[in-house]
Amino acid sequence: MGQLKHRQMYEPKQTLPNLYRRALSDEIPDAAIDFIHEWVDLDDLWDTVILNTSSPLNLINVISWRGFDEAGIGSIINIKRLNDIRYINKFLESANEYLRPGGYVIGCVETCQQRKERLMAKFAWPFNHIYYFFDFWVKRVWPKLPQIKHAYFLLTNGRNRVLSEMETYGRLYSCGFRLLKSFNANGRMYFVAEKTGEPDYNTEASYGPLIRLKRVGKNGKLIKVCKFRTMYPYSEYLQQYVYEFNGLQAGGKIKEDPRVNTLGRFLRKFWLDELPMILNFMRGDLKLFGVRPLSRHYLGLYPKEFQQYRTKFKPGLVPPFYADMPKTLEEIVASEARYLNAYEKNPLWTDIKYICKAFYNIVIKRARSK
Repeated sequence: MGQLKHRQMYEPKQTLPNLYRRALSDEIPDAAIDFIHEWVDLDDLWDTVILNTSSPLNLINVISWRGFDEAGIGSIINIKRLNDIRYINKFLESANEYLRPGGYVIGCVETCQQRKERLMAKFAWPFNHIYYFFDFWVKRVWPKLPQIKHAYFLLTNGRNRVLSEMETYGRLYSCGFRLLKSFNANGRMYFVAEKTGEPDYNTEASYGPLIRLKRVGKNGKLIKVCKFRTMYPYSEYLQQYVYEFNGLQAGGKIKEDPRVNTLGRFLRKFWLDELPMILNFMRGDLKLFGVRPLSRHYLGLYPKEFQQYRTKFKPGLVPPFYADMPKTLEEIVASEARYLNAYEKNPLWTDIKYICKAFYNIVIKRARSK
C-alpha cells in the first residue's frame, strides 16, 4: 500500500526519472549510467533507491520515508565509492535487509590497481613512485597492523581506503549477495550483485598477516586453522565463485587463483604460510602427518562416501600429497584413500613410511607448492 500511495503521489510528474538521469550524469560517466540501466529501469524508479552516501543511516532514513512494502524493494544504487564508506559491511547488511530476495545492490569502488594507475599518472617520474611508495605503506600496510590500525581509522575515518577487486567481491558474498557483473569506467569499477541469502555477520574478519580459517576436522567438527595471509581479505567467501570460473590446476589447487596476492605466492611456494599451523598441532587439532584440513566447499568436491570416511580421522600438518605428488583431484582422493586405509591398519608404521617419502620429495627432489 505504501508503494501504491507514493506512485499515485508522484506519477503525474513524468520528468522525475529525467531528473535522476541528469543528476547521475553530473556524478558518474554515461557508460556507468548505461551499465546501471541494463539492470534497473531508470525510467521507472518506484522500486529503486538511489543514494550518494557513506552512512547506513541515510539508507535507512530514505527507505523509511519512502514507505516500501514488507516484501522489500527491488534495487539499491549507491554511487558513493565503497572506499569512502567507514562501515562497508554495515551498509551492505542494511541493503540486504531492505531488499527482497533477488533484489540488486549496485555500487562502485576504486580498486587497488586503479588506484595505483591514478597515482602513477598524477605526478611525473620519479615523484610518482615516491608518492606511491608512501601511499602503499600508509594506506595498505598500516591498516593491517593491530597496533596502528585504530589510529589509522581515527585519523582517516575510513575514507579513501584501499580495496582490492577480490576484497570487494568477498564483502558482497559475506553480506549475502552474489556478483552478477562488474564494469570499469573512468577509474572505477561498477558492480551489480543479487541478494541470495542472509549476511554472515562476520565479526572476526581480519586484515592482519595472521588469519584463522574454518576447516573441517575430525568427526566433521569445524576447527580454526592458523596461517599466514596469502590472499586478499574476505577471499574465503569466494572459493565457490573462483572455482566455477577457473577450475582446478595440477595439484588440486584453484587454477590461477586471483585471490592470492604477490607476497602470498612466495609464501605458498615454500610452505611458509603453513608455519602457524604448528599452533594447531600443539593444541591437538592436527597431528604431524595426515590428510589436509579442508574447507567445507573443497571437501564438497570429494565423493560423498569418501567425505564421511575422511572425517573419521584427525587432519595433519604434512599431507600424503607430498608423498605421492598427485596431479588431479581424482588422484588426490585416491592418494588420501590409500593412506587412510593403511593408517587404519597400522598407524605408526604408515606415518613413518609416508613422512620419509614426503621428506625425500621436498628436500631431495625439491618439490614445491604452487
